[in-house]
Amino acid sequence: MLANFSVNTSTNSSDLPCPDYRNTHYLHMVVYSLVLATGLPLNGLALWVFLRALRAHSVVSVYMCNLAASDLLFTLSLPVRLSYYSLHYWPFPDLLCQTAGAIFQMNMYGSCIFLTLINLDRYAAVVHPLRLRHLRRPRVARLLCLGVWALILMFAVPTMLVHRPSPCSYRGLQVRLCFESFSDELWKGRLLPLVLLAEALGFLLPLVAVLYSSGRVFWTLARPDATQSQRRRKTVRLLLVNLVIFLLCFVPYNATLAVYGLLRGNLVVASHEARDKVRGVLMVMVLLAGANCVLDPLVYYFSAEGFRNTLRRLGSPLWPRTLTTHRDGEALSQRPAESTHNTTMAAARQELLRHSDPRTPFTQCPEDSAF
Repeated sequence: MLANFSVNTSTNSSDLPCPDYRNTHYLHMVVYSLVLATGLPLNGLALWVFLRALRAHSVVSVYMCNLAASDLLFTLSLPVRLSYYSLHYWPFPDLLCQTAGAIFQMNMYGSCIFLTLINLDRYAAVVHPLRLRHLRRPRVARLLCLGVWALILMFAVPTMLVHRPSPCSYRGLQVRLCFESFSDELWKGRLLPLVLLAEALGFLLPLVAVLYSSGRVFWTLARPDATQSQRRRKTVRLLLVNLVIFLLCFVPYNATLAVYGLLRGNLVVASHEARDKVRGVLMVMVLLAGANCVLDPLVYYFSAEGFRNTLRRLGSPLWPRTLTTHRDGEALSQRPAESTHNTTMAAARQELLRHSDPRTPFTQCPEDSAF
């Protein structure tokens, strides 16, 4: 939830010298510059495709659209972070520091929850295709996403309160540090309970849900009577990409943050040297966590056929000619793929009517057409 931490500062007094975090700042400058250069265009393009071209008409595309919005918000906050790491002090108003810290937390746990919702949708489609079909509606998906944004915004408020810049002395001048140098008193007071609560609700519960839903889907698709189809391979690929993002980006950071929080809160007794080592590990893990906004577009491209086809058409010189304008202003595709799409939806409806056994795996619903 928090980008950087200090282990040697026990007070926010401006008389104390600023800790020397220049090596860490240089590392963050390089990695975050790459994240900004790649994540901004990727997520901006993804959000445009979902809102303008696909219009987020399927359940999965609704979740992916909100995931892209969360990642885009984080990448837009990176320029102020890069300015801080290049100057080694915070030159902007305090509110901007608090907002940037809260945006990191929102992206971290918002991404966890949106990826979990994608997994749960695939779980409902594969394991309980008829029993949970009423929950797999775009309107339900939009309401769930609104609830997720409300939850992460609620947790962003206390995060902003604890992210106030810390004053210290740097080269004879009084400066302020952002994202780091939280005092021991703050850790023992409000910060540690906030971190542990956010870890439990925003990371542990989604992780358990992802592992359970993925396991059930893999087990169902591995049965001898499971349908062998292209959609099965897409589902497996989607769940595997989600698992990689969780295991690579979220698990290392949140596990290290929990350990560091216990050390800073003195719930686990350790020397300053041990806390310094844990902090050093945390500085690398936080970069992996921030890299999730670059990896998330892989979910869209390799798992959402409608998204992938739209990108291919964007690269075609005939793209402007393949759209006609409807009377309400909505662009309608006139490509041959439309007839294939309609045929697929009709076949899906007939398949749904033929299967009456709720245990039958992978019954397709019309909402899956863009998946």
